[in-house]
Amino acid sequence: MRRTVRSVAVALVVITTAIQFVRPARTNPLVDPSHALAELQPVPAHVTAVLDRACRDCHSNETSWPWYTNISPVSWFVADHVHHGRDHFNYSEWTSYDSDDQDKFLGAMCDLAKRERMPLPSYLLIHRASKLSSEDVTALCTWSDKMRDTLQ
Repeated sequence: MRRTVRSVAVALVVITTAIQFVRPARTNPLVDPSHALAELQPVPAHVTAVLDRACRDCHSNETSWPWYTNISPVSWFVADHVHHGRDHFNYSEWTSYDSDDQDKFLGAMCDLAKRERMPLPSYLLIHRASKLSSEDVTALCTWSDKMRDTLQ
């Protein structure tokens, strides 16, 4: 029994050490400010604060990569979230979307925030300050509705 526990412990240490060498790409592509969401129209300061606090890490090319993103398997999980978030919607590349997509993203931004689907609950486990208050959601939805009106 003791030998089995020791073998399992050694195996876990070896595996944990070995996976540290398997690193995901933690990149921040260059940001051209003329392509960003804020370039279409000025974004009010309180909305910018919400976007920066709750959306930027996964939905822009300006991701903060905290220390724990250097530790596998957490690094895999975080990098996967960031890459999926950027694939769905990236406000650093806003001007690359046509007006129909922009409209869809703005509507989804409000809808998902209202339904507490964004930020992801798994993101909020570590980033509690990113949780949106009802005032944050109202500000985001009011702004996104005004932005959608400018697209028409």
